[in-house]
Amino acid sequence: MGSIFRLPQNLSLKSRVALAMATVLIVGGVVVLVAALAYGRQAAREAYDRLLVGAASDIAESITIRNGAALVDMPVSAFELLALAPDDRIVYRVLDDDGRTLTGYENTPLPRKSGETTFYDSEFGGEAARYVSLTRRFAERSFSGSVQVIVGQTLRARQQLARDIAQNALLVLGAAGAAMALFAWLVMQSALRPLPRIGEALRKRDPTDLTPIDLAAPSEIGSLIASLNGFMARLDRQMQSNRHLIGDAAHQLRTPVAAIRAHAQLALEEPDTERRSRMVKRIHDRAVGLSHLLDQMLNHAMIIHRADTAPRDLVDLRNVAVEAFEANEPAILAPSNVVALDLPDDPVTVRGDSLSLAEAAKNLLGNALSHGQPPVRIGVRDGVQAELWVRDAGEGPPETIRTDPATRFAGDRTNGGSGLGLAIAQAVATVHDGSIRMSADDDGFEAAMVLPKECS
Repeated sequence: MGSIFRLPQNLSLKSRVALAMATVLIVGGVVVLVAALAYGRQAAREAYDRLLVGAASDIAESITIRNGAALVDMPVSAFELLALAPDDRIVYRVLDDDGRTLTGYENTPLPRKSGETTFYDSEFGGEAARYVSLTRRFAERSFSGSVQVIVGQTLRARQQLARDIAQNALLVLGAAGAAMALFAWLVMQSALRPLPRIGEALRKRDPTDLTPIDLAAPSEIGSLIASLNGFMARLDRQMQSNRHLIGDAAHQLRTPVAAIRAHAQLALEEPDTERRSRMVKRIHDRAVGLSHLLDQMLNHAMIIHRADTAPRDLVDLRNVAVEAFEANEPAILAPSNVVALDLPDDPVTVRGDSLSLAEAAKNLLGNALSHGQPPVRIGVRDGVQAELWVRDAGEGPPETIRTDPATRFAGDRTNGGSGLGLAIAQAVATVHDGSIRMSADDDGFEAAMVLPKECS
């Protein structure tokens, strides 16, 4: 049924409202017209039935008893009442107790049932007519019985009155409908006025301007503006990520690539085998550092992208810690690095993106392995909030890094470091409504990703 009345998708809102209003007015007009006709017929019947009863009562009151017989002196007032319907023909008949016609038309139809006052429909001269039968009873010494008075009238005046009532109702409905349509059009114009303003504001914007739209609008259009602002915010984050990636690549890759080229050129021209071997090793080390830098830059861009696109599932932080532990296994097995895994017995669940959380954990552990002092531990803590922490025996990064862990390319970047580890962890914590907590004590330095807990 819904597909039958489905409107074209490209139909304007004004046209939709106009069609809706027209449908309501047409359906309402038909209903009101039918009701007005029914009411008009009922009102006309009641009005002219009163005339018939009045005329019959006048005739009945004019009946007298003389010498034991009923005599009828037709009153003028009865005909004056019936004359209020000048186009109708009238008929009357007066019968005594034995059914003999005292006066009037012999062929006037009788009612099918008797009563003091009875209305019934029949014909008169081949035309529909309405009749009333009124009985007057006498109890006198010379006459005891009843006299029946029948008065009939054709239906022309009744039908005309019913049509007049229906036409007047239709005229009122038409005027009210026109007023309603005009008022609805004005209201719709006012309600839709914010939409052209939004379109105009977007047309005048610079292509790179993704700041929120700030326009006063009704709540229904306000939700549209809020959704549009949310979309632009997500788009702005993606564009910022792309700009950072391009800027970082241009700034951070130029120097190592130039150094690799220079060392390769020197190694190519170096006749001493031993010195050439040292140069090749240096080229290899720089290539490894460059590869690590590229990985972290791409990971950082990926995390920003997944913040708005990846679905959020229930994730057990213990699995995240194990994945980070296993991903850094080559470094963990090195003699200079001793890493312990500290996990609780029960699950510690958060709602988030497991891939992004694992990248953050890997970077926290990688920072501790690269810049901290052994032994290194990674674990999960279950408290008011869920924590994934990494602890080493070192002093930790400088105070500027602890104050703003999101700072990119800050701190020590020796030993293959890129300075992006904490920035990646901070980005992941932020998109998961969490934070990075760093603290130092006599036992060493701890970096923890603090996240809201989720009941599984």
